[in-house]
Amino acid sequence: MTTEDLIAARRSEPWREELRKARKNKERTDIPRVRMNERDAVCRSRNNEEVNLGLTAGQAVREAGRCLDCPSPACMSGCPVSIHIPTFIKYIEAGKFLEAAKTLKETSALPAVCGRVCPQEKQCEARCLHLKMKKEPVAIGYLERFAADYERESGQMSVPETAAPNGIRIAVIGSGPAGLSFAGDMAKRGYDVTVFEALHEIGGVLKYGIPEFRLPNRIVDVEIHTLKQTGVKFINNCIVGKTITYEDLHTDGFRGIFAASGAGLPNFMNIPGENLIGVMSSNEYLTRVNLMDAANPETDTPVWIGKKVAVIGGGNTAMDSVRTARRLGAERALIVYRRSEEEMPARIEEVKHAKEEGVEFLTLHNPIEYIGDEKGRVVQMRLQKMALGEPDASGRRRPVAIEGAVETLDVDEVIVSVGVSPNPLIPATFKGLEVSKWGTILVNEATMQSALPDVYAGGDIVRGGATVILAMGDGRKAAAAMDAALKAEK
Repeated sequence: MTTEDLIAARRSEPWREELRKARKNKERTDIPRVRMNERDAVCRSRNNEEVNLGLTAGQAVREAGRCLDCPSPACMSGCPVSIHIPTFIKYIEAGKFLEAAKTLKETSALPAVCGRVCPQEKQCEARCLHLKMKKEPVAIGYLERFAADYERESGQMSVPETAAPNGIRIAVIGSGPAGLSFAGDMAKRGYDVTVFEALHEIGGVLKYGIPEFRLPNRIVDVEIHTLKQTGVKFINNCIVGKTITYEDLHTDGFRGIFAASGAGLPNFMNIPGENLIGVMSSNEYLTRVNLMDAANPETDTPVWIGKKVAVIGGGNTAMDSVRTARRLGAERALIVYRRSEEEMPARIEEVKHAKEEGVEFLTLHNPIEYIGDEKGRVVQMRLQKMALGEPDASGRRRPVAIEGAVETLDVDEVIVSVGVSPNPLIPATFKGLEVSKWGTILVNEATMQSALPDVYAGGDIVRGGATVILAMGDGRKAAAAMDAALKAEK
């Protein structure tokens, strides 16, 4: 059955037809969009508790009632993992919350994660029919989170159905969103899947890169536990390319490999003073705080707790860094961004939360030098004022320096968040891979297969930096293609 046939079959079920007839479309579009329940901004900026509290059952049912149950749901075309969006939403409207959660798990290995961190406003919600009627889109992300959270809190966690074991061993390099999505899909198909993680915690960027106030570790752990129940095995503290090699994987009987080792190599701006004490990348800062208890002064590797902290950049990682600094006691926490706020790639919700928590935004400014004291510690930064010119390749207006407009700002910590490059280990040690000038693994975009026939790749190691859900989409695409290739070999 094709996806289109399944959508039609589910939509024509009697309970769905009755639900549609129960309320006119005009009534549904007149329902105002739900607002997320949040912790008080002052209180939350002093601790690491999750900011968003989720919807109540009543709020979820009401919001689900806004969905028009379109015959050709455009929202699904905006979802990289092809969640059956109208089906899970209508289950919520009908009060069948556990069925909604099961529907999510058909195609998504991480529904509770995606409901929290995915940019639905740019994907599924951006295709919602409500927008054509000048209405706010259905809050698909909030409803996804609600269904996943309800299932977890009910204690009735479902496990996706898996095919009979086929005995074929598959290796996954990296336990971030791409690796986990791929592993889940392959396990459903009956493969013997092992995920190799270089760090001591399973979860990749979901653990080390996203703070708990946005994505609690316990949520990630529950999703991983579900994958374990489908048969996926995990080995941590194992660096593929160092601890074990490509040849070792073959010797151990792995017939397919999915490289999802991410983009953990931070970019810097190559300006004077970047080697001063107190200047570090967002990767190092977040990893140390999130995974190594570095905010604790008694730890072996404490991070410097700045009082005047500047974060360079305007993406979600920059927002995570500046909001973390605020929680660690920064009296002044500042975003420095070379474009205007309208061009910021960060989610609107993250910018909103940062402002509520006291973060300042210094836009149209770009650092050109960091100045240190006699001990080599950063104490000031020189900023070039910018103006916006014509759009560049990204579609955003290019920042142009205003000649002679330079100012100096006092800082005692600078966190650089201007992008990342792929982890170079797999491209360097897997002979035969084709690599771009940016260090990303080149793949067939339709199948995610690399120049090495048994190696597929996805996520940041291919994209050079992307969202959780796009990485998951890569994992699903690679799983389908590898499965087809292995079956064709028989």
